Amino acid sequence: MKKTIPYFAQDPKIGVLQRRWEHSNEDYWLITKLQALQLNVHFTVEQVGRMKGDYLLQFNGTAGVWRRQTIEDAGGWEADTLTEDFDLSIRAQLKGWKIKFLENIGAPAELPVEMSSLKSQQFRWMKGGAETAKKMLPTVWKSNLTFGKKFHATLHLLGSSVFVFVFITGVFSVPLLFLLGDLIEMGFDRNFFAYFLIGMLSIIAVYYVANIQSPANHHKEDFGKSIYKFVFLFPLFLALSMGLSLHNTIAVIQGYLGKKSAFVRTPKFNIKTITDSFTKHKYLSKKLSWTTVFEGILALYFLGAVIGGIVMQNTTFMIFHLMLAIGYGAIFIFTVRHANAK
Repeated sequence: MKKTIPYFAQDPKIGVLQRRWEHSNEDYWLITKLQALQLNVHFTVEQVGRMKGDYLLQFNGTAGVWRRQTIEDAGGWEADTLTEDFDLSIRAQLKGWKIKFLENIGAPAELPVEMSSLKSQQFRWMKGGAETAKKMLPTVWKSNLTFGKKFHATLHLLGSSVFVFVFITGVFSVPLLFLLGDLIEMGFDRNFFAYFLIGMLSIIAVYYVANIQSPANHHKEDFGKSIYKFVFLFPLFLALSMGLSLHNTIAVIQGYLGKKSAFVRTPKFNIKTITDSFTKHKYLSKKLSWTTVFEGILALYFLGAVIGGIVMQNTTFMIFHLMLAIGYGAIFIFTVRHANAK
């Protein structure tokens, strides 16, 4: 706190000081490592980039300090979205207040260690993001921001919607696989899909910078070990993200449709080392939803697509379908396993 507060004196228009999350239990097991991989991008690329580009940032709910005048001027905390921190962030900045991100000052935070907790957190973030977009986009476009800032803010607010497209793309890629032969006979060039690798290279570059080159993270271990770890974790991270697409799509659609739900706090188990356990904690959810059942079905669906591709000697979507099968399968297995943990 002593390192944070003095920044308010630098500029009277600074309304929020946001610190970078550090992950106290990152090395607990695979799921926490993958979460850290993603969150490092947000805190070392997205937040830094937005601040240096003079775009709208967001308060991350914790590890920050607000100027009371800023909260009052922006209209105070409102409970009509699940991401009230994101909502207030946008309203405050539209009032002319600034958010200063302090990448050089970390704050310890515990990552969810079991699947139900992770899914609960993701649901709140994705649904709240959609609710905030629905609420604030009209205000953003009516504001006096430049067109560039309005456009960037729109992409920022619609960020959670990417899971809807991942889910749709995955589901419809399977019938496309079986139709591809007929399309090729009609003149379609299957090499067209190779152009999408350009987008994949950009994603790899962003995650590489955040987790290896960033000053906030590169000092943790030697370069060779970091590269080895990144090459292993990044494909698994993509698979896990794809596996969450059904769950997160439901959250996003509910957000846009205006379906209300309670704020579900992400359970904390005080996990610090590999010897700590969460299995007997009272916050551990024992319920399985219909979404989990469909995640299991989708794992089999994409596994069938992999087998079908092999039988037809068509490997166009082989890696994509394999990652989807692994992602949905892992989400299903760990959700069931953690729900029945003793």
